[in-house]
Amino acid sequence: MNLKGTTVAMVTPFTKDDGVDEAGMRENINYLIDNRVDGLLAAGTTGESATITHDEQRKMIDILVDEVNGRVNAIAGAGSNSSKEALGLVQYAENAGADAALVITPYYNKPQQHGLYEHYKMLEESTNVPIIVYNVPSRTGTDIDVETIVKVAKLDKIVAIKEANPDMDKVSATIKRLQDQDVKKFMVISGNDNLTLPMISMGAKGVISVVANVDPARMSQMVNAALEGDYVTASKLHYELYDLMKVLFIESNPVPTKDSLNMIGRPAGHVRMPLAPMKYESTVKLTKVLKDLKLV
Repeated sequence: MNLKGTTVAMVTPFTKDDGVDEAGMRENINYLIDNRVDGLLAAGTTGESATITHDEQRKMIDILVDEVNGRVNAIAGAGSNSSKEALGLVQYAENAGADAALVITPYYNKPQQHGLYEHYKMLEESTNVPIIVYNVPSRTGTDIDVETIVKVAKLDKIVAIKEANPDMDKVSATIKRLQDQDVKKFMVISGNDNLTLPMISMGAKGVISVVANVDPARMSQMVNAALEGDYVTASKLHYELYDLMKVLFIESNPVPTKDSLNMIGRPAGHVRMPLAPMKYESTVKLTKVLKDLKLV
């Protein structure tokens, strides 16, 4: 499948009584598609996967697939620290009609590198949906290394990695090893908005983006310009968005993103505990950035 471009790691909008806001989620899906993104991810980290139930997660996958209706890639967040639970979610995503499943490296239990390989191999052998590996060591405590990535990339249905390790030398090493091994069907995708431009210059094919929740049009334009080799335009847009890229992580993701959407007037609602509302001084900084970008 083609994962090039900008995929949005969508927030999960909640109602005042703490349910998944289905109407709000559908509204956000259409807004993001109207702003020319290439894919949508539901129930990922930005979607508060750690505090949504599996029933809610399955409901969100169904809403995503139904509302997207083939217009862009519909990607289901389907990871767990239990391989058995991850398999159940990936199989659900496949049966629901998702275009791909994003599977985070198992968190907390810190599997060995050969354990990570066996995890993805088991999922790949047990399902038919394309699988994107998600590496985010700052949250999981585990970093999938270059040789394991290359080994996993050779599995037929493992199609990409969302790389959120900020080590740019690792990105270079990964892409070089993939080229050396002639693994052509596997894509490296940025998992950090602020590193997307340099990663594309190294050979990455796009981003799974938090920023695109808030400014989808400009983020998509930046990525498309970079992929087309227009680094003058891409650089200009990168620096326009840079303060937003930083301020959305001034406190734990997705707290600032949800506050941004609430200010803009898009469905978002609260964050679930143990996440908490932003501190006043963070809100002041966020508001200034949004005003500077004329988003509010």
